[in-house]
Amino acid sequence: MSRDNGEDGTVADWSPTDYLRYTDERSRPFAELLARVRREPASVVDLGCGPGHLAALLRERWPGVPVVGLDASPAMVERARRTDPDGRYVLGDVREYAAGRSDAPGADLVISNATLQWVPGHVGLLRPLADRAGQTFAFSVPGNHDAPSHLLLREVASRDPFADVLGPVERRATADPGAYLDALARRGWEVDAWETTYVHVLDGEDPVLRWVSATGAQPVLHALDEHDRAHGTGLRARFDAEYGAALREAYPRRPYGTPLAFRRVLVVATRR
Repeated sequence: MSRDNGEDGTVADWSPTDYLRYTDERSRPFAELLARVRREPASVVDLGCGPGHLAALLRERWPGVPVVGLDASPAMVERARRTDPDGRYVLGDVREYAAGRSDAPGADLVISNATLQWVPGHVGLLRPLADRAGQTFAFSVPGNHDAPSHLLLREVASRDPFADVLGPVERRATADPGAYLDALARRGWEVDAWETTYVHVLDGEDPVLRWVSATGAQPVLHALDEHDRAHGTGLRARFDAEYGAALREAYPRRPYGTPLAFRRVLVVATRR
């Protein structure tokens, strides 16, 4: 969950509790990545480890292998250290890690789940990140930036009175599998790149709003919260109402729940 917002890489902190609400659904790409790692590592670094909830999957696959988690969110690192005292969690930035200027070490396996899309220019970091891996570099990123959830986020943010506070909302696009293959393919490496669309069935009231509010909508919501605190306005509540109504129309509730199609792009690069 190491996220960057803007050129200086700063962003208001994130909520581990909100993120973990749909932990099973959010963890599925990570499990799929692990299944495609062919070599057994002696050490692992998890970039954007969030609240440390994926460490259990790593230990289940490779018992006894030391895992170091790195995240840019103090709240996430604090939660990980509290709930997984046997793990090692480091506060840090993905770009610093790629440059070798991080307290997190290199490792046989460097892995990342739903993090790199928050790092400006992340495609240019892929080879340096792979170079930190002794055996395997694996990552997944969302491929849904033109899904209704994100199109509506940008559309509602462009309305008055939100637009004066938010300005243009960035489309944080990720690349297609072929582009990641081009970025990582070189002598001495094998690259497996693919995409998967999961159809998650969410329960409860306004589940898509709750899902997006914990991740992709965070920069928008933080900006509105800060404006409300500074000016005594109620823009966040108004935005939630308008955005939530649009999401309910785009993602109608079924008798069994609310289906959310979510495309992911996954890559495993292995040294020969």
